[in-house]
Amino acid sequence: MHADKVKVTRLLKTARGQLDGLLKMVEEDRYCIDISNQLMATEAILRKVNKEVLHGHLECCVKEALENNDATEKMQEIMAIMDKLSK
Repeated sequence: MHADKVKVTRLLKTARGQLDGLLKMVEEDRYCIDISNQLMATEAILRKVNKEVLHGHLECCVKEALENNDATEKMQEIMAIMDKLSK
């Protein structure tokens, strides 16, 4: 992985903490809207992590493939990810 590992690790640990908090909220039968808001905050962090990972991939793996005139596979990978993200 070529993304900023410190940043990715920090964000994932934050998301893990939020998931633990969500489990506790469900166990405590907290208000539905509060749980939903927390879920959206966790999703936002995971989207941020994915963005960081994909930026690293573009800056390193795809760039290298372009420089070597062998980018077809990398472009297909990016297009597949874009398709998944647009669902």
